[in-house]
Amino acid sequence: MGKGYDVAQICVNGHVINSSSESYPQDNKNFCDQCGAETITKCRHCGREIKGDYLDVQGFIIESFKKPSFCDNCGKPYPWIESRILAAQELVKKTEGLSSEEKDILKNSIDDIVRDTSSSQVAALRFKKIMVKSGKVVADMFKDILVSIASEAAKKAIWG
Repeated sequence: MGKGYDVAQICVNGHVINSSSESYPQDNKNFCDQCGAETITKCRHCGREIKGDYLDVQGFIIESFKKPSFCDNCGKPYPWIESRILAAQELVKKTEGLSSEEKDILKNSIDDIVRDTSSSQVAALRFKKIMVKSGKVVADMFKDILVSIASEAAKKAIWG
């Protein structure tokens, strides 16, 4: 075995099943034991394997596994991110008391909130400003959906 990345196995809801699925195939599962969802080892958009543990030439882990949000080959979100983005966008549609323009701003801000870009903080501030109008219950629902996938900058700007 040469130095490099193993392949991670993760359920479509984001539960890590095995961060070294090739080195330890006996730990692989077809379905998640936490939620019952199917597991994947490749990006559904481009087929690139999900990078797992980084191993040295002897097969020892030299870098801890961190579950990725986006494919490093095609840039698309993995299913555990994509489903939360879609849930947040659906919640925008169902939120009452906001104009169509405000709903569009919220919906368009979600992508920037989950990506760590120079636009993240600006999008977070726009999002926070409109969230005040939606009420505490709806704001808490958005927090439940987005807090685990938002960039650190966006989290600080929205929730402190």
